[in-house]
Amino acid sequence: MNKKIVGYTTGVFDLFHIGHLRLLQKAKSKCDRLIVGVSTDELVETYKNKRPVIPYEERVEIVSALKCVDDVIPQEHRDKIASYHEIKFDVMFVGSDWKGSDLFNQVESELAEFGVNVVYFEYTNHVSSTSLQSTLQAIYDAEAS
Repeated sequence: MNKKIVGYTTGVFDLFHIGHLRLLQKAKSKCDRLIVGVSTDELVETYKNKRPVIPYEERVEIVSALKCVDDVIPQEHRDKIASYHEIKFDVMFVGSDWKGSDLFNQVESELAEFGVNVVYFEYTNHVSSTSLQSTLQAIYDAEAS
Protein backbone atom coordinates (compact mmCIF):
# COMPACT_ATOMS: atom_id res chain seq x y z
CA MET A 1 0.00 0.00 0.00
CA ASN A 2 1.36 3.44 -0.97
CA LYS A 3 1.72 6.03 1.77
CA LYS A 4 -0.27 9.19 1.19
CA ILE A 5 1.96 12.27 0.94
CA VAL A 6 0.92 15.06 3.31
CA GLY A 7 1.95 18.56 2.25
CA TYR A 8 2.00 21.68 4.38
CA THR A 9 2.27 25.37 3.63
CA THR A 10 1.46 28.55 5.47
CA GLY A 11 0.63 32.14 4.76
CA VAL A 12 -1.30 35.19 5.74
CA PHE A 13 -3.36 35.06 2.52
CA ASP A 14 -4.46 38.64 3.01
CA LEU A 15 -5.97 40.24 -0.11
CA PHE A 16 -5.92 36.81 -1.77
CA HIS A 17 -4.36 36.99 -5.24
CA ILE A 18 -3.15 34.85 -8.16
CA GLY A 19 0.24 34.21 -6.52
CA HIS A 20 -1.51 32.63 -3.54
CA LEU A 21 -3.70 30.51 -5.80
CA ARG A 22 -0.82 29.28 -7.94
CA LEU A 23 1.27 28.34 -4.91
CA LEU A 24 -1.58 26.31 -3.44
CA GLN A 25 -2.38 24.62 -6.76
CA LYS A 26 1.28 23.67 -7.32
CA ALA A 27 1.54 22.40 -3.76
CA LYS A 28 -1.53 20.20 -4.16
CA SER A 29 -0.12 18.75 -7.40
CA LYS A 30 2.84 17.42 -5.38
CA CYS A 31 0.96 15.77 -2.51
CA ASP A 32 -2.16 13.75 -1.75
CA ARG A 33 -3.37 15.91 1.12
CA LEU A 34 -2.62 19.62 1.44
CA ILE A 35 -2.82 21.27 4.85
CA VAL A 36 -2.67 25.07 4.87
CA GLY A 37 -1.82 27.08 7.96
CA VAL A 38 -3.45 30.51 7.82
CA SER A 39 -1.75 33.05 10.08
CA THR A 40 -3.93 34.42 12.84
CA ASP A 41 -4.39 38.18 13.12
CA GLU A 42 -2.47 38.13 16.40
CA LEU A 43 0.52 36.33 14.85
CA VAL A 44 0.66 38.73 11.90
CA GLU A 45 0.68 41.68 14.31
CA THR A 46 3.75 40.25 16.09
CA TYR A 47 6.00 40.29 13.01
CA LYS A 48 4.40 42.73 10.56
CA ASN A 49 3.26 45.23 13.21
CA LYS A 50 -0.13 45.59 11.52
CA ARG A 51 -3.41 43.72 11.32
CA PRO A 52 -4.34 42.03 8.05
CA VAL A 53 -6.93 43.87 5.95
CA ILE A 54 -9.12 40.76 5.77
CA PRO A 55 -10.00 39.28 9.20
CA TYR A 56 -8.66 35.80 10.03
CA GLU A 57 -12.04 34.06 9.88
CA GLU A 58 -12.70 35.39 6.36
CA ARG A 59 -9.21 34.45 5.15
CA VAL A 60 -9.80 30.91 6.45
CA GLU A 61 -13.14 30.77 4.64
CA ILE A 62 -11.53 31.89 1.35
CA VAL A 63 -8.67 29.37 1.56
CA SER A 64 -11.00 26.57 2.70
CA ALA A 65 -13.20 27.09 -0.36
CA LEU A 66 -10.40 26.16 -2.77
CA LYS A 67 -10.63 22.67 -4.22
CA CYS A 68 -6.84 22.28 -4.00
CA VAL A 69 -6.90 22.69 -0.19
CA ASP A 70 -7.83 19.72 1.99
CA ASP A 71 -7.51 21.20 5.48
CA VAL A 72 -7.01 24.66 6.94
CA ILE A 73 -5.54 25.15 10.39
CA PRO A 74 -4.60 28.25 12.36
CA GLN A 75 -0.95 29.25 12.22
CA GLU A 76 -0.40 30.65 15.70
CA HIS A 77 3.42 30.59 15.63
CA ARG A 78 6.15 30.57 12.98
CA ASP A 79 8.15 27.61 14.33
CA LYS A 80 8.17 25.17 11.40
CA ILE A 81 9.80 22.39 13.41
CA ALA A 82 7.10 22.60 16.09
CA SER A 83 4.53 22.56 13.27
CA TYR A 84 6.07 19.37 11.92
CA HIS A 85 5.69 17.70 15.32
CA GLU A 86 2.07 18.91 15.58
CA ILE A 87 1.02 17.90 12.04
CA LYS A 88 3.52 15.27 10.79
CA PHE A 89 3.71 16.43 7.16
CA ASP A 90 5.99 14.85 4.54
CA VAL A 91 6.79 17.93 2.49
CA MET A 92 6.67 21.65 3.14
CA PHE A 93 5.99 24.18 0.38
CA VAL A 94 7.45 27.69 0.53
CA GLY A 95 7.80 30.68 -1.78
CA SER A 96 11.22 31.03 -3.41
CA ASP A 97 11.72 34.39 -1.71
CA TRP A 98 12.70 32.40 1.41
CA LYS A 99 15.21 30.11 -0.36
CA GLY A 100 18.75 30.57 0.92
CA SER A 101 17.69 32.60 3.96
CA ASP A 102 19.34 31.72 7.26
CA LEU A 103 15.94 30.81 8.67
CA PHE A 104 15.04 28.35 5.92
CA ASN A 105 18.53 26.90 5.63
CA GLN A 106 18.10 25.91 9.27
CA VAL A 107 14.50 24.73 8.74
CA GLU A 108 15.57 22.59 5.75
CA SER A 109 18.38 21.03 7.75
CA GLU A 110 16.20 20.25 10.77
CA LEU A 111 13.27 18.91 8.73
CA ALA A 112 15.64 16.70 6.72
CA GLU A 113 16.40 14.85 9.95
CA PHE A 114 12.76 13.68 9.89
CA GLY A 115 12.78 12.86 6.17
CA VAL A 116 10.82 16.00 5.28
CA ASN A 117 11.64 17.91 2.09
CA VAL A 118 11.20 21.65 1.62
CA VAL A 119 10.02 22.54 -1.89
CA TYR A 120 10.28 26.11 -3.12
CA PHE A 121 7.90 27.57 -5.68
CA GLU A 122 8.73 30.62 -7.75
CA TYR A 123 7.57 33.79 -6.04
CA THR A 124 5.05 35.83 -8.04
CA ASN A 125 7.01 39.08 -8.34
CA HIS A 126 4.37 41.15 -10.10
CA VAL A 127 1.76 40.88 -7.34
CA SER A 128 1.74 40.92 -3.56
CA SER A 129 -0.79 41.73 -0.87
CA THR A 130 1.41 44.61 0.26
CA SER A 131 1.50 46.17 -3.22
CA LEU A 132 -2.25 45.63 -3.61
CA GLN A 133 -2.86 47.33 -0.27
CA SER A 134 -0.64 50.29 -1.26
CA THR A 135 -2.47 50.66 -4.58
CA LEU A 136 -5.86 50.55 -2.91
CA GLN A 137 -4.73 53.08 -0.30
CA ALA A 138 -3.47 55.44 -3.03
CA ILE A 139 -6.82 55.19 -4.85
CA TYR A 140 -8.68 55.85 -1.61
CA ASP A 141 -6.46 58.82 -0.75
CA ALA A 142 -6.89 60.33 -4.25
CA GLU A 143 -10.66 60.02 -4.07
CA ALA A 144 -10.76 61.50 -0.54
CA SER A 145 -8.89 64.66 -1.53
